[in-house]
Amino acid sequence: MKPRELKPDIFWVGAIDWDRRLFDALIPLPDGTSYNSYLIKGSEKTVLIDTVDPTMQEILTANLSELKINSIDYIIANHAEQDHSGAIPQILEKYPEAIVVCTPKCKNMLIDLLMIPETQFITVSDKETISLGDKTLEFIYTPWVHWPETMVTYLREDKILFSCDFFGSHLATTDLYVTNKGQTDEAAKRYYAEIMMPFRTIIQKNLEKLEGLKIDIIAPSHGPLYSEPEFIMKAYHHWSFDDPKNIVVLPYTSMHGSTRKMVEYIVSALVQRSVTVKQFDLSVTDIGKMAMALVDAATVVIGTPTVLTGAHPNVAYAAILANALRPNLKFISIIGSYGWGSKAIDQLVALVPNLKAEILEPVLSKGFPEETDFKALENLAGIIAQKHKENGYN
Repeated sequence: MKPRELKPDIFWVGAIDWDRRLFDALIPLPDGTSYNSYLIKGSEKTVLIDTVDPTMQEILTANLSELKINSIDYIIANHAEQDHSGAIPQILEKYPEAIVVCTPKCKNMLIDLLMIPETQFITVSDKETISLGDKTLEFIYTPWVHWPETMVTYLREDKILFSCDFFGSHLATTDLYVTNKGQTDEAAKRYYAEIMMPFRTIIQKNLEKLEGLKIDIIAPSHGPLYSEPEFIMKAYHHWSFDDPKNIVVLPYTSMHGSTRKMVEYIVSALVQRSVTVKQFDLSVTDIGKMAMALVDAATVVIGTPTVLTGAHPNVAYAAILANALRPNLKFISIIGSYGWGSKAIDQLVALVPNLKAEILEPVLSKGFPEETDFKALENLAGIIAQKHKENGYN
């Protein structure tokens, strides 16, 4: 994709990665992604805001050549992670006069990760500005969105917020701006769930820091740009501030049908009580879909068979993932089965210390569930529905 003009003398010069399907050897990318880099020509200075993943650095340099860029004064590094910073060494080889501008923490990370010489840096403080002549860049610290060193860059005269990972979405598209709000909302929510949700309370503070800015365009480092910034800012506000909803997320694995039968029963019992259930078979599920469901859920019920007295490894992995993502859950329970003995409950509870949720009475059946097990599941469904109602989750 060749350079694309946002406004006079402001260009998108990044790369679209149509075929990437996994990020950090962990995060599914069903729709690919993009690495958005931006070039600003001021009357006195030329600036590159973020670069691209090192696998696509040739596309970035070709785009700069297409624009006949002979010199770059500053490379703004909003974030040290390599999908944004990885091409900085090659850009410095091509434009050795360029200075990398970042936070002090980002400088140290870039030296460690990319071995950039310390002499190539200047660091900026929160709210500091740099003049490009007819344009002014303001740097706003946004720590833990989603690393400790991150910042965003605001172009005052053109009212553009270059937000890096903040408000991003893993979405490969030829559209420069959002044209399909439904598709983008889903991709952005997936991105929030997988990457931003662990820092929900810190994101609340960072959203408040941006409230006074007049923003015409949000230009993130992944996915399409927002010409209607309120669309994504309202979504982030809901995801970060709102109470959970009347939703149960139910990840499970079943080996011989016993746990599956229990899952089917409690799902039906919850639905009869007007509780929404989102069920995920962990042997086949997209973990990104499960992460998205956790954004809004009040309760998670984990379903597991017993493997050598412990939880099934798929279930243990899901518990570890939920613990890392730190959703705003209020209640947790465990259902499942065993043959001769089980420590699955103790094991799973120990895997989720970050969740700070109330543990509701688990239900484990010895072998295939019997009438007493179904009665216990019925009781658990009633308790969940009542607690959701008492807390106003709807």
